[in-house]
Amino acid sequence: MIFMETDRLVIRNIEPKDVDIMYDYRNNEICARYQRGQARDYDRIRVLAERRKDDRVSVKAPFMAAVALKESDEMVGEIVVVPGEGTISLGYTFSFRHQRKGYAYESLTGLINLLHERYPERAFVSFTEPENEPSIALLKKLGYKDMGYVPSEKSQMFGKWLNQAEKTERV
Repeated sequence: MIFMETDRLVIRNIEPKDVDIMYDYRNNEICARYQRGQARDYDRIRVLAERRKDDRVSVKAPFMAAVALKESDEMVGEIVVVPGEGTISLGYTFSFRHQRKGYAYESLTGLINLLHERYPERAFVSFTEPENEPSIALLKKLGYKDMGYVPSEKSQMFGKWLNQAEKTERV
């Protein structure tokens, strides 16, 4: 199922054909360096793709989306959306083969706008390693504000439509 389209991309369900691509980028040091807890072995990625192939855009349960090129349907990355109490947390990984082309910004902008339109009462958060300068720059470009280091997450927290008082209550 296609969740949405942008000028160059399709944001859709994960499909079995994506497993080889996910295996390739999840096992490349450029992509894996800042990722924690991601399945990296082929069989676990295959099981993950099978489990997530029917996900729906919702705040009732987490969902995973493939980001693919509109022209070829080649997967270039993934976005994971995890609803929380009043929040939507976004995580993402983009293939090293397709970085620095604006695909992360384009797809995240579109998905954030879609989610914000459907669930305007929700704040958006993302966590990243403090050393992950490209991700921090991307989040700032997307309009997220640095909410500080969260020791329990061992990550820097960024928020959009989230104020400092809400952050203090949640952490």
